[in-house]
Amino acid sequence: MSESHWVDWNKNTQSKDYRGSGSFSTFIIIGPVCFFLGILFAQFPYDFPLLWTSEPVQATYYDFLEMHVKFLHASPPIISRILNIVIFVGLLGFFMKLFRPAESNVLFDGASLILYVIGVGVYTSNIVKGMRTITAGIWDMEDFAGIKHDGPVSGEVILGREDTMKVLSASNTILAMVLVGVLVLQAGQWYAESKEKDDFAKGEKKDDFAKGEKKDKKNGGQQQQQQQQPQQVEDKKSQ
Repeated sequence: MSESHWVDWNKNTQSKDYRGSGSFSTFIIIGPVCFFLGILFAQFPYDFPLLWTSEPVQATYYDFLEMHVKFLHASPPIISRILNIVIFVGLLGFFMKLFRPAESNVLFDGASLILYVIGVGVYTSNIVKGMRTITAGIWDMEDFAGIKHDGPVSGEVILGREDTMKVLSASNTILAMVLVGVLVLQAGQWYAESKEKDDFAKGEKKDDFAKGEKKDKKNGGQQQQQQQQPQQVEDKKSQ
């Protein structure tokens, strides 16, 4: 089985060019993740009545939530540009850590990148599309009657207003779980590095102790030999 050429198998956590949990690339990964988690946390009070309580949701709340989503979608273009920039900053951090990566980078950062890409897919396919659908107000059209399916076999499924808002709220929850998974993997990388450093330090102490014992034995043998030489000279003189 041939080894991957893009992975530096000789690199470890003690290498100078190792980009681990304390590197700048990790910082520009965790920063965007925490940024989006903050946005989702601010959105959580609006999602809570739809997903996290068994009490019936009043129709007036859907009207309020629809106005809220329309307000968010009508934000100035600079808001969406900032969001896109932050997304690409996170991707840049992953690409920096996965350039000539060590085995630890492949395991932790590779899995984190997969989760991050899944989060980007949820954001673009569910959240952005849901906000556009709510802003368009297709439910107010006369020809709209509940669930609509375009095409005989495959096509686009358009849900009702309440179901669309529930899907949007569920997508926010899924995205939050995915981003928390990225943080957990980065924390796992830090823990693995700290354990490896501790093991490396213990190994060095054992090596130093073994070298010290060997040196003491060698010095003791030399001292014993030096003590025996004058005794041998005196014995020769006495003879």
